Amino acid sequence: MSMSAGELAERAVAPPLLVEALTVAQRRLTRTLTVALTEEDCTLDQWLVLRTLGDGTGRSMGELARALVIPQATLTRIVDALVDGGHIYRRQSGADRRRITVHVSRRGTDRLARLNALAEAHEAAVRAACASEDPAALLAFLAGPDTA
Repeated sequence: MSMSAGELAERAVAPPLLVEALTVAQRRLTRTLTVALTEEDCTLDQWLVLRTLGDGTGRSMGELARALVIPQATLTRIVDALVDGGHIYRRQSGADRRRITVHVSRRGTDRLARLNALAEAHEAAVRAACASEDPAALLAFLAGPDTA
């Protein structure tokens, strides 16, 4: 079934679906943060893992994967890199030797403080550029015409 020219034109000017707006906003929001994190030799996902573990509570790989919505295989590579850098460590459960939890190290806590400062500065800059604290206005700003 083909659409008429009017239907095609109406569809072309329709407001974006939520998934489109959120995807564009997420990409724009993380673009400059990713650059700042890269200068600290860290990826966005590595920072998110450190941030999740930053409360001092160890988590299993499955818990981390679910919390961050990252496939288990990808998470393993991220965790391996953080372990190699001494930022996190794995610990075997005393009760169940099959259960391994991941914890942030002192070195990782220090690094997380620096990375969080970068992220907070990034967020402040985005909020200032948007000139609003309202989440809906932030989303509209980020999902609108290119802001970079």
